[in-house]
Amino acid sequence: MILEQQLRKQLDTKDILLITHIVLGYPSFDVNREVIQQMVTNGVDCIEMQIPFSEPMADGPVILKANQDSLAAGTTVEECFVFAEEMTQRYDIPFLFMTYYNIIFAYGEEAFFKRSAKNRIKGLIIPDLPPEMAESFLEFAKTYQISPILIYTPTSTDQRMKELAGYGNGFIYCAARRGVTGKKSELGQDFDSYLARCRSATDLPLAVGFGIQNKEDIDVLKGKADMAVIGSRTITLVDTEGTEMVGSFIAGLR
Repeated sequence: MILEQQLRKQLDTKDILLITHIVLGYPSFDVNREVIQQMVTNGVDCIEMQIPFSEPMADGPVILKANQDSLAAGTTVEECFVFAEEMTQRYDIPFLFMTYYNIIFAYGEEAFFKRSAKNRIKGLIIPDLPPEMAESFLEFAKTYQISPILIYTPTSTDQRMKELAGYGNGFIYCAARRGVTGKKSELGQDFDSYLARCRSATDLPLAVGFGIQNKEDIDVLKGKADMAVIGSRTITLVDTEGTEMVGSFIAGLR
């Protein structure tokens, strides 16, 4: 699909790509707007925009709080779509939606895909939707040319990884460890073995997330993965030091 082609073109000139994650509406759409501008200006290659959900089971305390605060402030799915359209028109990088299946089910599967395609969204990450239960979801993904991003974990068997790769497109999201987002991951020998298994199971690009926090982590990933995902770290940075610090942080990751 289109997303994989875009990423591979970017990989022709970079040794690793940077993906960042924001929670829409947290702490406000105005802050989201400022943060994305800082990210893109300083070299981010792809951005995950999370549509907030009340029970984000894959997310640790930082992103969980951001989801809850965004919803408490009244963020709606419609506002997320409007904001996404603004960002994809303004910046020439791939944007993804990350959310949970209840959001899509309530909106209507085809309506969600149709609106996402209109807003130039390139991929969807839905952690709580097993592909075996996603026949119509995957069909709509093909119809609207939006990549379904599947997730590997360290507990995934080799066979399961191959099965997931058959359903996915764009890239594979490799969770660096078991559990939820946020906590720093150990990228040692066990991780190298896990990533080697990921690589042997698919020809799709590999993105590593869950606990990637600094340049040292990203340097470890070079030559092993194609993309590094920075999530909780930038949200914490905005909370503690302000949006103006995001740009220098991103620039320092290269």
